[in-house]
Amino acid sequence: MNKVPVTVHGHKMLQEELKRLKSVDRPNVIKAIAEARAHGDLKENAEYHAAKEQQGFIEGRIKELEGKLSNLQVIDVTEVDAKGKIIFGSTIKLIDESTDKEIVYTIVGEDEADIKVGKISYTSPIARALIGKNEGDIVNFSAPGGEKEFEVVEVRYE
Repeated sequence: MNKVPVTVHGHKMLQEELKRLKSVDRPNVIKAIAEARAHGDLKENAEYHAAKEQQGFIEGRIKELEGKLSNLQVIDVTEVDAKGKIIFGSTIKLIDESTDKEIVYTIVGEDEADIKVGKISYTSPIARALIGKNEGDIVNFSAPGGEKEFEVVEVRYE
């Protein structure tokens, strides 16, 4: 199975979520199940059924995170000599050629992508078009709204 790339920050976020699920959420739901059991008849006990459902969600997420964490390749972009090229983990300042609007993106793993904060997945069309380019390059790619053209203004490794 291929390793899935993730930034140092993304790896830390996944580890923290797993730790919280195991040390806070799991004990809380176990306590809630015990309290609901104490109320008697389990067939019509909504609190019990809700707590059991929550427990199933937590256990599923723990398994999912443990699987992901075992299959990650953590990439620290600050330790890679990319020679000014856009690579996984780069932060890129772009100018939209059609609007002159400045846009900043960071290329990250799929689990940490969030377009609202400028984090795009390395599998997205724009990231695939950007990877390998340098400052000053013009990048064309097909977006859902049609063809887009950007100029790469700055590449940072943070």
